[in-house]
Amino acid sequence: MPRNRFVAAIAATAVVAAGIAAGVVGLTRGGSTHTVTVLEQTGAPVANVSSNQLSISEIAQRYTKSVVEVIATSSSFSQSPYPYGDSRASQSEGTGWVYDSEGHIVTNNHVIDGASSVKVTFSDGSSYKATVTGTDPATDVAVLKVNAPSSKLTPLTLADSSKVAVGDGVVAIGDPFGLTGTVTTGIVSAVNREIQSPDGSPVEGAIQTDASINHGNSGGPLFDLQGEVIGVTSQIESDSGGSDGVGFAIPSNTVKATASQIISSGSVQHAFLGVAPQTVANGVKLTSVEPGSAASKAGVKAGDVITAVNGKKVTSAASLRALIEGYKPGDKVTLAITRDGSTRTLDVTLGTRPAN
Repeated sequence: MPRNRFVAAIAATAVVAAGIAAGVVGLTRGGSTHTVTVLEQTGAPVANVSSNQLSISEIAQRYTKSVVEVIATSSSFSQSPYPYGDSRASQSEGTGWVYDSEGHIVTNNHVIDGASSVKVTFSDGSSYKATVTGTDPATDVAVLKVNAPSSKLTPLTLADSSKVAVGDGVVAIGDPFGLTGTVTTGIVSAVNREIQSPDGSPVEGAIQTDASINHGNSGGPLFDLQGEVIGVTSQIESDSGGSDGVGFAIPSNTVKATASQIISSGSVQHAFLGVAPQTVANGVKLTSVEPGSAASKAGVKAGDVITAVNGKKVTSAASLRALIEGYKPGDKVTLAITRDGSTRTLDVTLGTRPAN
Protein backbone atom coordinates (compact mmCIF):
# COMPACT_ATOMS: atom_id res chain seq x y z
CA MET A 1 0.00 0.00 0.00
CA PRO A 2 1.49 3.38 -0.93
CA ARG A 3 2.32 5.64 1.95
CA ASN A 4 0.11 8.68 2.35
CA ARG A 5 2.97 11.17 2.78
CA PHE A 6 2.71 14.92 2.62
CA VAL A 7 4.38 18.12 3.68
CA ALA A 8 2.12 20.61 5.40
CA ALA A 9 2.38 24.12 6.69
CA ILE A 10 1.88 24.11 10.43
CA ALA A 11 -0.55 26.89 11.18
CA ALA A 12 -3.61 25.64 13.03
CA THR A 13 -6.88 26.75 11.43
CA ALA A 14 -10.27 26.83 13.14
CA VAL A 15 -13.38 27.67 11.10
CA VAL A 16 -16.07 29.75 12.78
CA ALA A 17 -19.53 29.87 11.20
CA ALA A 18 -22.57 31.53 12.75
CA GLY A 19 -20.68 31.82 16.02
CA ILE A 20 -19.77 28.11 16.26
CA ALA A 21 -16.09 27.12 16.22
CA ALA A 22 -15.00 23.88 14.64
CA GLY A 23 -13.39 21.58 17.19
CA VAL A 24 -11.18 19.49 14.94
CA VAL A 25 -7.95 20.66 13.39
CA GLY A 26 -7.49 19.20 9.91
CA LEU A 27 -5.31 19.45 6.83
CA THR A 28 -6.78 19.40 3.37
CA ARG A 29 -4.83 17.87 0.54
CA GLY A 30 -6.05 16.62 -2.80
CA GLY A 31 -9.69 17.01 -1.84
CA SER A 32 -9.45 14.87 1.29
CA THR A 33 -9.19 15.93 4.92
CA HIS A 34 -6.59 14.37 7.22
CA THR A 35 -7.52 14.68 10.86
CA VAL A 36 -4.75 15.59 13.26
CA THR A 37 -4.73 13.67 16.52
CA VAL A 38 -3.34 15.66 19.44
CA LEU A 39 -0.74 13.69 21.37
CA GLU A 40 0.97 14.81 24.54
CA GLN A 41 4.72 14.48 24.01
CA THR A 42 7.81 15.34 25.95
CA GLY A 43 10.91 16.70 24.30
CA ALA A 44 13.92 14.43 23.97
CA PRO A 45 16.80 15.38 26.26
CA VAL A 46 19.79 17.04 24.70
CA ALA A 47 23.09 15.43 25.65
CA ASN A 48 26.58 16.84 26.03
CA VAL A 49 25.58 20.37 27.03
CA SER A 50 28.79 22.32 27.62
CA SER A 51 29.22 24.91 30.35
CA ASN A 52 28.83 27.86 27.96
CA GLN A 53 25.42 26.63 26.82
CA LEU A 54 22.10 27.38 28.43
CA SER A 55 19.87 24.73 29.89
CA ILE A 56 16.47 24.15 28.32
CA SER A 57 14.88 25.65 31.40
CA GLU A 58 17.03 28.79 31.11
CA ILE A 59 16.09 29.24 27.45
CA ALA A 60 12.40 28.84 28.27
CA GLN A 61 12.56 31.29 31.17
CA ARG A 62 14.55 33.93 29.30
CA TYR A 63 12.89 33.91 25.89
CA THR A 64 9.27 32.79 26.17
CA LYS A 65 8.34 36.42 26.88
CA SER A 66 9.53 37.30 23.35
CA VAL A 67 7.34 34.65 21.69
CA VAL A 68 3.76 35.57 20.80
CA GLU A 69 0.61 33.84 19.67
CA VAL A 70 -0.61 35.10 16.29
CA ILE A 71 -4.30 34.90 15.44
CA ALA A 72 -5.26 35.94 11.92
CA THR A 73 -8.94 36.39 11.07
CA SER A 74 -10.33 36.41 7.56
CA SER A 75 -13.91 37.13 6.57
CA SER A 76 -15.87 35.96 3.57
CA PHE A 77 -19.35 36.65 2.24
CA SER A 78 -21.23 33.92 0.42
CA GLN A 79 -24.52 33.76 -1.47
CA SER A 80 -27.53 32.83 0.65
CA PRO A 81 -31.28 32.54 0.03
CA TYR A 82 -31.73 34.77 3.09
CA PRO A 83 -31.39 38.57 3.02
CA TYR A 84 -27.87 39.96 3.42
CA GLY A 85 -26.22 36.67 2.59
CA ASP A 86 -24.19 34.39 4.85
CA SER A 87 -21.20 35.89 6.66
CA ARG A 88 -18.46 33.52 7.75
CA ALA A 89 -15.09 34.00 9.37
CA SER A 90 -12.08 31.76 9.85
CA GLN A 91 -9.12 32.02 12.14
CA SER A 92 -5.56 30.83 11.63
CA GLU A 93 -3.40 30.35 14.71
CA GLY A 94 0.36 30.49 14.60
CA THR A 95 3.39 31.77 16.45
CA GLY A 96 5.58 34.84 16.09
CA TRP A 97 8.46 36.47 17.92
CA VAL A 98 9.85 39.91 18.64
CA TYR A 99 12.33 40.90 15.94
CA ASP A 100 13.29 44.38 17.14
CA SER A 101 12.51 47.03 19.75
CA GLU A 102 10.38 48.95 17.22
CA GLY A 103 7.58 46.42 17.57
CA HIS A 104 8.22 44.27 14.52
CA ILE A 105 7.10 40.65 14.85
CA VAL A 106 8.27 37.85 12.54
CA THR A 107 5.98 34.96 11.62
CA ASN A 108 5.18 32.79 8.60
CA ASN A 109 3.39 34.27 5.61
CA HIS A 110 1.00 31.31 5.53
CA VAL A 111 -0.20 32.17 9.04
CA ILE A 112 -1.54 35.59 8.05
CA ASP A 113 -2.13 35.12 4.31
CA GLY A 114 -5.51 36.58 3.35
CA ALA A 115 -6.25 37.89 6.83
CA SER A 116 -8.50 40.90 7.34
CA SER A 117 -7.21 41.41 10.89
CA VAL A 118 -4.31 40.10 12.97
CA LYS A 119 -3.86 39.98 16.74
CA VAL A 120 -0.79 38.99 18.75
CA THR A 121 -0.83 37.87 22.38
CA PHE A 122 2.22 37.96 24.63
CA SER A 123 3.02 35.34 27.26
CA ASP A 124 1.55 37.56 30.01
CA GLY A 125 -1.83 37.51 28.24
CA SER A 126 -1.73 41.06 26.88
CA SER A 127 -3.01 41.35 23.31
CA TYR A 128 -2.44 43.94 20.60
CA LYS A 129 -3.77 44.55 17.14
CA ALA A 130 -1.05 44.02 14.54
CA THR A 131 -0.61 45.55 11.13
CA VAL A 132 1.13 43.71 8.30
CA THR A 133 4.37 45.48 7.41
CA GLY A 134 4.99 43.17 4.47
CA THR A 135 5.16 39.57 3.33
CA ASP A 136 7.30 37.36 1.13
CA PRO A 137 5.44 34.26 -0.09
CA ALA A 138 8.63 32.95 -1.74
CA THR A 139 10.34 32.43 1.63
CA ASP A 140 7.11 32.15 3.67
CA VAL A 141 8.19 35.05 5.91
CA ALA A 142 5.94 37.88 7.10
CA VAL A 143 6.61 40.87 9.34
CA LEU A 144 3.95 42.42 11.57
CA LYS A 145 4.02 45.60 13.63
CA VAL A 146 2.48 46.15 17.05
CA ASN A 147 2.17 49.29 19.14
CA ALA A 148 3.18 47.69 22.43
CA PRO A 149 5.09 49.16 25.38
CA SER A 150 8.87 48.86 25.16
CA SER A 151 8.82 46.69 28.26
CA LYS A 152 7.23 43.92 26.20
CA LEU A 153 9.54 44.23 23.20
CA THR A 154 12.62 42.18 23.98
CA PRO A 155 14.11 41.19 20.60
CA LEU A 156 15.52 37.74 20.04
CA THR A 157 19.05 37.40 18.64
CA LEU A 158 19.57 35.67 15.30
CA ALA A 159 22.43 33.21 14.94
CA ASP A 160 24.40 32.56 11.75
CA SER A 161 22.50 29.60 10.34
CA SER A 162 25.40 28.68 8.04
CA LYS A 163 27.26 27.47 11.15
CA VAL A 164 24.50 25.10 12.28
CA ALA A 165 25.68 21.48 12.33
CA VAL A 166 23.93 18.12 12.43
CA GLY A 167 23.61 16.97 16.03
CA ASP A 168 23.39 20.45 17.54
CA GLY A 169 20.81 20.71 20.29
CA VAL A 170 17.73 22.84 19.59
CA VAL A 171 14.74 24.21 21.48
CA ALA A 172 11.44 25.25 19.88
CA ILE A 173 8.97 27.58 21.60
CA GLY A 174 5.52 28.06 20.14
CA ASP A 175 1.77 27.74 20.45
CA PRO A 176 0.78 24.35 18.97
CA PHE A 177 -2.99 23.84 19.02
CA GLY A 178 -3.26 27.15 20.90
CA LEU A 179 -1.24 25.80 23.85
CA THR A 180 0.81 28.94 24.42
CA GLY A 181 4.41 28.81 25.53
CA THR A 182 4.96 25.16 24.63
CA VAL A 183 8.63 24.17 24.77
CA THR A 184 10.02 21.13 22.93
CA THR A 185 13.58 19.97 22.36
CA GLY A 186 15.64 17.84 20.04
CA ILE A 187 18.58 18.05 17.68
CA VAL A 188 19.39 19.29 14.20
CA SER A 189 18.71 16.18 12.12
CA ALA A 190 19.99 17.60 8.82
CA VAL A 191 21.00 20.88 7.21
CA ASN A 192 20.76 22.36 3.73
CA ARG A 193 17.42 20.77 2.98
CA GLU A 194 15.30 22.22 0.19
CA ILE A 195 11.65 22.78 1.05
CA GLN A 196 8.86 24.46 -0.89
CA SER A 197 7.04 27.52 0.34
CA PRO A 198 3.23 27.42 0.00
CA ASP A 199 3.50 29.35 -3.30
CA GLY A 200 5.77 26.64 -4.73
CA SER A 201 9.04 28.56 -4.52
CA PRO A 202 12.07 26.57 -3.29
CA VAL A 203 13.50 27.61 0.07
CA GLU A 204 17.15 26.60 0.30
CA GLY A 205 19.18 25.77 3.38
CA ALA A 206 16.25 24.62 5.52
CA ILE A 207 17.05 23.04 8.88
CA GLN A 208 15.54 19.64 9.63
CA THR A 209 14.84 18.84 13.27
CA ASP A 210 13.31 16.08 15.35
CA ALA A 211 12.08 18.57 17.97
CA SER A 212 8.34 18.06 18.28
CA ILE A 213 6.47 20.76 16.33
CA ASN A 214 2.80 20.72 15.46
CA HIS A 215 0.07 22.85 13.93
CA GLY A 216 0.26 26.28 15.50
CA ASN A 217 4.08 26.23 15.77
CA SER A 218 4.25 28.02 12.40
CA GLY A 219 6.39 31.14 12.62
CA GLY A 220 7.93 30.27 15.97
CA PRO A 221 11.63 30.44 16.80
CA LEU A 222 13.98 27.46 16.77
CA PHE A 223 16.81 28.19 19.21
CA ASP A 224 20.31 26.82 19.53
CA LEU A 225 21.64 26.12 23.02
CA GLN A 226 23.14 29.60 23.22
CA GLY A 227 19.60 30.97 23.12
CA GLU A 228 19.91 32.40 19.60
CA VAL A 229 17.40 31.86 16.80
CA ILE A 230 18.71 29.55 14.07
CA GLY A 231 15.44 29.29 12.17
CA VAL A 232 11.67 29.75 12.00
CA THR A 233 9.60 26.57 12.25
CA SER A 234 7.47 26.31 9.16
CA GLN A 235 6.62 22.79 7.98
CA ILE A 236 6.24 19.18 9.02
CA GLU A 237 6.54 16.11 6.85
CA SER A 238 4.48 13.28 8.19
CA ASP A 239 2.28 10.36 7.22
CA SER A 240 -0.41 11.48 9.65
CA GLY A 241 0.06 15.25 9.71
CA GLY A 242 1.25 15.07 13.31
CA SER A 243 4.62 15.34 15.01
CA ASP A 244 5.47 11.69 14.33
CA GLY A 245 7.33 13.01 11.26
CA VAL A 246 10.10 15.58 10.92
CA GLY A 247 10.04 19.34 11.11
CA PHE A 248 11.69 22.01 9.00
CA ALA A 249 12.73 25.55 9.83
CA ILE A 250 13.53 28.42 7.48
CA PRO A 251 17.18 29.31 8.21
CA SER A 252 17.83 32.48 10.20
CA ASN A 253 20.07 33.98 7.51
CA THR A 254 17.16 33.83 5.06
CA VAL A 255 14.79 35.25 7.68
CA LYS A 256 17.15 38.13 8.48
CA ALA A 257 17.68 39.05 4.83
CA THR A 258 13.95 38.88 4.10
CA ALA A 259 12.77 40.71 7.21
CA SER A 260 15.27 43.54 6.75
CA GLN A 261 14.03 44.14 3.20
CA ILE A 262 10.41 44.09 4.31
CA ILE A 263 11.05 46.57 7.12
CA SER A 264 13.05 48.93 4.92
CA SER A 265 10.86 48.85 1.81
CA GLY A 266 7.70 46.86 2.53
CA SER A 267 8.52 44.18 -0.03
CA VAL A 268 11.20 41.71 -1.08
CA GLN A 269 12.96 41.26 -4.40
CA HIS A 270 14.87 38.09 -5.21
CA ALA A 271 17.78 37.76 -7.60
CA PHE A 272 17.04 35.82 -10.79
CA LEU A 273 19.42 34.06 -13.16
CA GLY A 274 16.84 32.60 -15.53
CA VAL A 275 18.02 29.03 -16.07
CA ALA A 276 16.67 25.52 -15.58
CA PRO A 277 19.42 23.61 -13.72
CA GLN A 278 20.01 19.87 -13.54
CA THR A 279 22.54 18.30 -11.20
CA VAL A 280 25.33 16.38 -12.95
CA ALA A 281 28.61 14.87 -11.79
CA ASN A 282 30.75 17.96 -12.30
CA GLY A 283 28.31 20.77 -11.56
CA VAL A 284 24.92 21.90 -12.86
CA LYS A 285 23.88 21.42 -16.46
CA LEU A 286 21.42 23.94 -17.88
CA THR A 287 18.55 22.27 -19.69
CA SER A 288 17.21 25.63 -20.82
CA VAL A 289 17.88 29.36 -20.56
CA GLU A 290 14.95 31.76 -20.39
CA PRO A 291 14.94 34.22 -23.30
CA GLY A 292 15.63 37.78 -22.18
CA SER A 293 16.85 36.66 -18.76
CA ALA A 294 20.05 37.79 -17.07
CA ALA A 295 21.75 34.54 -18.08
CA SER A 296 20.65 34.88 -21.70
CA LYS A 297 21.87 38.47 -21.94
CA ALA A 298 25.28 37.36 -20.64
CA GLY A 299 25.64 34.65 -23.28
CA VAL A 300 24.80 31.61 -21.16
CA LYS A 301 23.41 28.78 -23.29
CA ALA A 302 21.44 25.59 -22.78
CA GLY A 303 23.87 22.73 -22.33
CA ASP A 304 26.41 24.80 -20.40
CA VAL A 305 27.58 23.35 -17.10
CA ILE A 306 27.96 25.87 -14.28
CA THR A 307 30.75 24.84 -11.91
CA ALA A 308 31.12 27.96 -9.74
CA VAL A 309 29.55 31.33 -8.87
CA ASN A 310 32.02 34.02 -7.84
CA GLY A 311 34.53 31.29 -7.08
CA LYS A 312 32.16 29.24 -4.92
CA LYS A 313 31.77 25.68 -6.13
CA VAL A 314 28.40 24.60 -7.48
CA THR A 315 27.61 20.98 -6.64
CA SER A 316 23.88 20.74 -7.28
CA ALA A 317 20.86 22.57 -8.61
CA ALA A 318 19.93 23.39 -5.01
CA SER A 319 23.37 24.86 -4.29
CA LEU A 320 23.14 27.04 -7.41
CA ARG A 321 19.76 28.39 -6.32
CA ALA A 322 21.09 28.99 -2.80
CA LEU A 323 24.11 30.92 -4.12
CA ILE A 324 21.98 33.12 -6.38
CA GLU A 325 19.52 33.73 -3.52
CA GLY A 326 22.40 35.24 -1.56
CA TYR A 327 22.57 38.17 -4.01
CA LYS A 328 20.25 41.04 -4.88
CA PRO A 329 18.81 42.06 -8.24
CA GLY A 330 21.40 44.18 -10.04
CA ASP A 331 24.37 42.44 -8.43
CA LYS A 332 27.06 41.22 -10.82
CA VAL A 333 28.35 37.66 -10.51
CA THR A 334 30.92 35.67 -12.45
CA LEU A 335 29.91 32.20 -13.59
CA ALA A 336 32.51 29.54 -14.29
CA ILE A 337 31.10 27.27 -16.99
CA THR A 338 32.10 24.33 -19.12
CA ARG A 339 31.00 24.35 -22.76
CA ASP A 340 31.99 21.83 -25.41
CA GLY A 341 34.84 20.57 -23.24
CA SER A 342 36.39 23.98 -22.57
CA THR A 343 36.07 26.25 -19.54
CA ARG A 344 35.29 29.95 -19.53
CA THR A 345 33.81 32.67 -17.33
CA LEU A 346 30.81 34.87 -18.00
CA ASP A 347 29.80 38.00 -16.08
CA VAL A 348 26.10 38.22 -15.33
CA THR A 349 24.04 41.11 -13.95
CA LEU A 350 21.27 39.41 -12.02
CA GLY A 351 17.63 40.23 -12.74
CA THR A 352 14.55 40.15 -10.52
CA ARG A 353 12.68 36.92 -9.97
CA PRO A 354 9.12 37.21 -11.34
CA ALA A 355 6.23 36.56 -9.00
CA ASN A 356 4.74 33.07 -9.18
